[in-house]
Amino acid sequence: MSAVAVIPARYGATRFPGKPLAKETGKFLVQHVYERVSEARRISAAVVATDDDRIADAVRAFGGQVSMTRADHPSGTDRVAEVARGLPEDAIILNVQGDEPEVDPAALDQLVDRMEREPQRGMATIAAPMPAGDPADPSRVKVVVNPRGEALYFSRALIPYHRDLDGRAPASTYLLHLGVYAYRRAFLFAFAALPATPLEQAERLEQLRALEHGHSIAVEIVDRASTGIDTPEEYKQFVARYRSGMEADRVGAG
Repeated sequence: MSAVAVIPARYGATRFPGKPLAKETGKFLVQHVYERVSEARRISAAVVATDDDRIADAVRAFGGQVSMTRADHPSGTDRVAEVARGLPEDAIILNVQGDEPEVDPAALDQLVDRMEREPQRGMATIAAPMPAGDPADPSRVKVVVNPRGEALYFSRALIPYHRDLDGRAPASTYLLHLGVYAYRRAFLFAFAALPATPLEQAERLEQLRALEHGHSIAVEIVDRASTGIDTPEEYKQFVARYRSGMEADRVGAG
């Protein structure tokens, strides 16, 4: 059984237009994602899904695989589903956002392992203990799980509510949802065809559509959270971390 990572990337992000092509590190942002995904030992192929010729040209320039998709997709999931129609029926398909340059290859392997252990599982995702910072930040999506390691709910609000602590607990007691998904191919098509649901629209979290329609989502807990890039400021922080890591490697090699 093969696992293929599809990386949806679009040019017109509202808060950071042209984000996939940001190149202050010397590499395109989408290239960082592609290279990290390619390090995962359980992933047989990676492909960038885009409707923009500029992004496609950049991917080809660094030797990556790209698939051109329609421009009218309402979400990255729909873009991934279009690419999946050309993949084998038994493939496990990972949706890795094009703004996750620090995604952990080991976490992707862990997610594929979970899908293979549970052959009837249609959908899975990953979460990690909340890192330092404000856990109430609505951009940090929280998830609560049942004893079987399945999602009970995802929210931008603080969940669970710790009554004895006036609603707040140490950050590390919350689970931070990381926006990486794995699907069975048939389930991906069924999920993409489902109508939007009230909770999904209220929280602006697409995964709630699956829960509201009665489907379970496995949640694999990994050790470390990765940081997505939503704004130019977050990109600058990533560039600083990348340069610091390069400098540390240079000193270590010397």
